[in-house]
Amino acid sequence: MDRFLIITNENKDRDNLVTRQIAQLVEASGRKMAITGTLNLENNKEKFRDLEAECAIVLGGDGTIIHCATHLLDMDIPIPILGINLGTVGFLAEIEKKHISEALNRLFEDDYEIENRIMLQGEFLPSKDKPPDDNKNFKGYVLNDIVISRKGFSGVIKVQIYVNDQLVDDYRGDGVIISTPTGSTAYNLAAGGPIIMPNADVMVVTPICPHSLSPRSVVVSAEDTIKVVVKKSKKAQHDEAVAVFDGQNVIDLETEDKILIKKAPYSTKLIRLNQTSIYEILRSKLINNCDEI
Repeated sequence: MDRFLIITNENKDRDNLVTRQIAQLVEASGRKMAITGTLNLENNKEKFRDLEAECAIVLGGDGTIIHCATHLLDMDIPIPILGINLGTVGFLAEIEKKHISEALNRLFEDDYEIENRIMLQGEFLPSKDKPPDDNKNFKGYVLNDIVISRKGFSGVIKVQIYVNDQLVDDYRGDGVIISTPTGSTAYNLAAGGPIIMPNADVMVVTPICPHSLSPRSVVVSAEDTIKVVVKKSKKAQHDEAVAVFDGQNVIDLETEDKILIKKAPYSTKLIRLNQTSIYEILRSKLINNCDEI
């Protein structure tokens, strides 16, 4: 690789020490680069396209990588990502600061593997009862999850889940999580959902604090289409909910609004340098280091 886009989470590298270290190593190798913070990522779209970067080196935590993955896709720059871990857990950002020099040398020598992670496409379909001005569709992509949950201090919400237009179940509670395998170790795991291997071609539906004695996650094929419909609860006059796309885009939902979810036509490409198995990563990141989160 010869051309790099360096993206820094300004809150994780406040003094730019790690950013400067990487920039100096790239410059010393005679290769080209462009540097930006996450806050200015989209403002430099044309500059980054002109560079024709082969890799995005992302400094931050897993959240930073998720942010960059969706924004690079929106900017039509679908390049592989190497994550430098400046966060806590570091499932996606696997390179620690002490290994930066070694990692860059392997990039320079094309000594790496690329791991494809599926993404989801979510589309907002407003209810037919809404005025024409409110009938605005939204489509977005996520690497982790789409969460449909109650809004603010509103009461429990009721949603119906359909897979390929077949009713799965009604859920009453705080909402549901629709997760990728990548997102299965995030909110899905905290809500009691299963851990899914990164290369599995599936989606996971997990209820959030359901009013049920037997809540269960449902794992479906990534080739299926999931529809989440906000329904009217018995006690509510006007249900209010939100759909949150990877913790970034938030859409207000009301009764009979729908979110249509399916596998995106794109994937996130992660550069892998370590041969560590996913099971060892799970043990070290989730079990041994849980007190550091």
